[in-house]
Amino acid sequence: MNERTHQGLKESIRIRIISGEWPPDTVMPGEADLAQEYGCSRTTVNRALQSLADDGLIERKRRAGTRVKDVPTRQAKIQIPLVRHEVEATGAQYGHHVLLREIAKPPQPVATRLRLSSGDDAFHLHTVHLADNQPLAFEDRWVNVAAAPGILTAPLDAISANEWLLRQVPYSSGDVAFCAKIAGETEANALGVPVGSALFTIDRVTWRDGEFITAMRLYYRPGYELKTKL
Repeated sequence: MNERTHQGLKESIRIRIISGEWPPDTVMPGEADLAQEYGCSRTTVNRALQSLADDGLIERKRRAGTRVKDVPTRQAKIQIPLVRHEVEATGAQYGHHVLLREIAKPPQPVATRLRLSSGDDAFHLHTVHLADNQPLAFEDRWVNVAAAPGILTAPLDAISANEWLLRQVPYSSGDVAFCAKIAGETEANALGVPVGSALFTIDRVTWRDGEFITAMRLYYRPGYELKTKL
């Protein structure tokens, strides 16, 4: 079956759900039953149901079947942004400065996140990202060199580590947290704000096929807004 059939089936099932034919908490007919009813393949049914699950309308569990959710939700999709793209989207000119570049032993929490053995070295970077020559964000990044050996010779004064890694070492998955952090002396000096300022912070770690690539924190100046889509 083609994409049009898949989308049409999804819409048909969605209408039946919101019309009340299958109320909240109802276990829906199985894939085989829906395939027979609609005269299509189970693969098409599976794709339609998975898309509805991604939209937050239904919940799918092995052996328990497909259930209509009590309060439909949508999942926000977060993409790792290039800071350069964020800046240029506002019409400002992007720039960056590497403030620190070293091989060092990471703190134990960072080593644990990167699955490094005790005593292993990693590549450590401090970078300030600029918008129209004004500090926008300060990046504190650790890189597992075994996962990204090219980082050691990358021209990081010309291209930020943020952009180089996304281009050269694509990740397959990651964890991300959003929080407010109090600016210490390092962050405050880089961003030109008082020590103790509240900074919006993105804390993330990425990996590919079980090999952990990088752990970083990105601290934004006060006033920054994160925008995404539902």
